[in-house]
Amino acid sequence: MSFDTLGLREELVLGVKELGFENPTPIQSEAIPLLLEEQTDFVGLAQTGTGKTAAFGLPLLNSIDPTLSDTQGVIVCPTRELCLQIEKDLNNFAKKMPWLRVVSVYGGANISLQIKELRRGAHVIVATPGRFVDLISRGKARLEHVKVAVLDEADEMLNMGFKAELDAILEATPDHRSTWLFSATMPAEVKRISKNYMSNPKELSVGGVNETSNNISHEYYPIRERDRYEALKRVIDFQPNIYGVVFCRTRMETQEIADKLMRDGYSADSLHGDLSQAQRDSVMKSFRKRRIQVLVATDVAARGIDVSDLTHVIHYKLPDDPEVYTHRSGRTGRAGKKGISIAFITNKEQRRLNDIQRMVKAKFEEKEIPSIENICQNKLYSLVDDLKDVTVHDEEIDQYLGKVTEQLEELTREELIKKIVSKEFNHFLDYYRDARDISCTFKQLSKRSREDRGRTSSRKGMSRFFINAGHLDGLNKGALVRIICESSNMRGHLIGAIDIKSAYSFFEVEDASADQVTNTAKDYSFEGKSLRVEKAEGGSGSGDRRRGGGDRRGGGERRGGGDRRRGRSNFSGGDNFHDNGGGSRRFGNKRRSFKRSN
Repeated sequence: MSFDTLGLREELVLGVKELGFENPTPIQSEAIPLLLEEQTDFVGLAQTGTGKTAAFGLPLLNSIDPTLSDTQGVIVCPTRELCLQIEKDLNNFAKKMPWLRVVSVYGGANISLQIKELRRGAHVIVATPGRFVDLISRGKARLEHVKVAVLDEADEMLNMGFKAELDAILEATPDHRSTWLFSATMPAEVKRISKNYMSNPKELSVGGVNETSNNISHEYYPIRERDRYEALKRVIDFQPNIYGVVFCRTRMETQEIADKLMRDGYSADSLHGDLSQAQRDSVMKSFRKRRIQVLVATDVAARGIDVSDLTHVIHYKLPDDPEVYTHRSGRTGRAGKKGISIAFITNKEQRRLNDIQRMVKAKFEEKEIPSIENICQNKLYSLVDDLKDVTVHDEEIDQYLGKVTEQLEELTREELIKKIVSKEFNHFLDYYRDARDISCTFKQLSKRSREDRGRTSSRKGMSRFFINAGHLDGLNKGALVRIICESSNMRGHLIGAIDIKSAYSFFEVEDASADQVTNTAKDYSFEGKSLRVEKAEGGSGSGDRRRGGGDRRGGGERRGGGDRRRGRSNFSGGDNFHDNGGGSRRFGNKRRSFKRSN
């Protein structure tokens, strides 16, 4: 089957062919004829990267009446990036239809300019929910002649808290319009929209609901929490030609990891909601042109990434919602290409990993963190490949070759090769020369966890310290390791057991490094709060008693005792604070609803 046989206008067929597409994807070949033949409501379930934009975009463009200047189609999507991408795709499809106008409207941009664009006329409006509702309420988006309303990635818009906005948009369109709903997953809220705003919709599912693409290989690496960042670097180093996205759970973590990677010399940058639109556009432009190899992103911001040749998706931390994993991993393995989805898993995350495996119906292969030897080997071969691909400008360099040859004539061929390769390779060898082995298995992690729980005193050769911050302050083991390393200029492998309590914590460092902690104790801080760090006398038994009986209900956490601070309503931090763009954030034991501005 080709696009010629689907029933599209000749102009659209020519536009698609000019883009280099000859044969439609499965969802395109099934959805387009159906949507062209009859005016119907429609639910399409397919994974990201299967060609959904063309599946709804081509029949929508085909339905536009060129004799009318009114808005006849609307497409609502979750993020600014995806909004711009859809607008670009539609304009490319309609290249041979110069009379057709597509206008995108989204938050974070000048609304006056968008209003001006709408006044000039828009056959199709592509919008994010929040900005669209604003324009409708101002009377600037007129929808009385809309024939088709498309909800793209409806599940994600509902996850982001846009239920009320979607209701308002659909209510503003005529009752006789067709509603086309496209989604990668089918949660209860998507079914509710289908029931309330659609009449006997045709349903099409390409692949199982919530399943990931067969082009994606799923791998996981068992790690210790303190080794998460180091594991990320080693996986990146092991894949010198990696071109991928690293997913983090919060905006703060996203920026932190991107900053660390850039500081450590990696070609990386961040993408999250705290960036301005201009900054996000700049980052995406660099990423698409491969000036950036690794993009560190939140789930929400990454929804607009439409790059067909990503080699890897890396889950720095697993999402809480298994359906989010489907969206994340769907960034790779697109357009028929192979991709790899990698997750770093601690002992505590095994259950969540099992839930994801069951939902996406994919087998995850356990891998070991690459060894230093294998990393260096891959790096060396990559350097050789790069050397072979160097472009030689004969005319420019010939004038210098005589002197260069004279200076190098004492070297044999083998010596010359060694020196050229070593020039770059030595830096990498030096970096990993004293690196520790961080590979492990879940069995080893479980054994280590039992040992840590049973330890009541400092190990031989280790010094134990008290710090006045704990779970109630949002402190977790990973955060404490970062605090120690950054404040004391210490390497992570020198840190031993960590015991996080409610309002305070204990940690161990090697005796030889104890003075580093003592001398820098005044520099310790977390979330803007100065911390008190003291050497703990004895083990956790004696150390805990200094705060009113450790973690017992009758002590540190009892009313009037410990460090309650008026009930501690601050957010619990760590894995309980998510940047999923909407829904709720956990504050202590309470949940506060919030809505992401778009």
